[in-house]
Amino acid sequence: MALLTPGDCERIHRGSLEILESVGVRLDDAEILALLRRHGARDGGAPDTVRLPRELVAESLATCPRTARVADRRGKAIELGPDGGTVFWTGNALHVAEGRARRPLLTGDLAMLTRGAEACPEVDGMVGTSVGDVPPPARDVVGFRVMAAHTAKHLRPCIFTPAGARAIVEMARVLADGASLRERPLVSFGYSIVSPLHWSATGLGVFRNTAGHGLPLMINSEPMGGGTAPVTLAGCLVLANADALSGVVIAQLLERGRPVVFNLGFAHVLDMSTSVALTGAPENALLQAAGAELARFHGLPSASWMSTEAMSPDAQAAAEKTMTGLAHATHGVNIVWGAGNLESTMCMSAEMLVIDDEIIGSIRRFLRGIAVTDETLALDVIREVGHRADFLSTDHTLRHFRQEIRHTRLPTRGRRDAWERQGSRALDERAAARVREILAAPAPEYVTREQARELERIADGFVAALPA
Repeated sequence: MALLTPGDCERIHRGSLEILESVGVRLDDAEILALLRRHGARDGGAPDTVRLPRELVAESLATCPRTARVADRRGKAIELGPDGGTVFWTGNALHVAEGRARRPLLTGDLAMLTRGAEACPEVDGMVGTSVGDVPPPARDVVGFRVMAAHTAKHLRPCIFTPAGARAIVEMARVLADGASLRERPLVSFGYSIVSPLHWSATGLGVFRNTAGHGLPLMINSEPMGGGTAPVTLAGCLVLANADALSGVVIAQLLERGRPVVFNLGFAHVLDMSTSVALTGAPENALLQAAGAELARFHGLPSASWMSTEAMSPDAQAAAEKTMTGLAHATHGVNIVWGAGNLESTMCMSAEMLVIDDEIIGSIRRFLRGIAVTDETLALDVIREVGHRADFLSTDHTLRHFRQEIRHTRLPTRGRRDAWERQGSRALDERAAARVREILAAPAPEYVTREQARELERIADGFVAALPA
């Protein structure tokens, strides 16, 4: 079910172009301001503001590839774009949840969470977090080294400084084993505009310092309906679209042809009774699904997050993450963040991560749909069995049951007596047992000794060079 008609997308886009031409965009970077002016941006009425003509926006959209390719270190790669492809990644956070409490997330926790993500078959990529036992300017670089050591999946660092972005590109080259990052995009980058229409020096520095390698760049708009954006969802989409289009222009002027992911999917809405920026409400699902439709309108890949305001891996968390994840996937979002996230993305939980793995598996089964062929219609089998009600013993069932009926690890599917014999455990308790099982297994090594030494050299040198 499409949320927006082609006419709706056109009206929203025209509104965004009008905003970019009349209000303009503010940038905390003199060099990029000058770059925009050289390419036709007009004076915005303040030294740090420019207005973007719609012709410049159209030219920049025209140079964007239709797809973005992401890869892992096992040789798997997937093209993501308006014609298909969906991957699920973990989320970023400041805290780790333990039961009903939380504490600062440390490097050991990031290692634990990365091991958990590696063991989750439906999770495709690991996103960086803040790590509280490292100086803030080095949390991205040190965190990247920790993630690389504990998973072979795609890595998406969260960047804290432009210099950190440059160091991570160097570290990604180490992991690529001599291949170009354009050929093996093992890492991707991104940054969020300060909505409305304000690019920080850090975000622009990340764009600049990761350009030139063909690495995917996620351009994030994070408007908050009723706070930093209009409360009407259509008005929020106009502003979000303008935010992200300004990032597309900058990215393409810095590196023509760089793959970009058009991300309106981090949109919030402000809860007027609590002043909390919501992430797991139905309005989030609507904005993020519509964001994917606008990305398709532009011919670009899209992103969003599946999130929740729940503080622990409980029924609220499962319900909200199922709703948002399913809404996004069925509307064609290409990259869905948030596996493991709780508390409006402030927390990561190992238990929620393995629950989300089950949710994602169910979403993917739903997306596969129903195959209708001569074989699956099974007319011959129905005639053969007749009225005996015994399809269990047929070869047809043996051939197809694994593909047709998804096996699950965590949800209760047995009878009550078996459930009681196993301790009458709720889903979060079974998730905790699954986490213990993962962490009790020997930790595989995902970098060679030479790679580990080189990554450590880069990370230690970066930390040593920080101002005292």
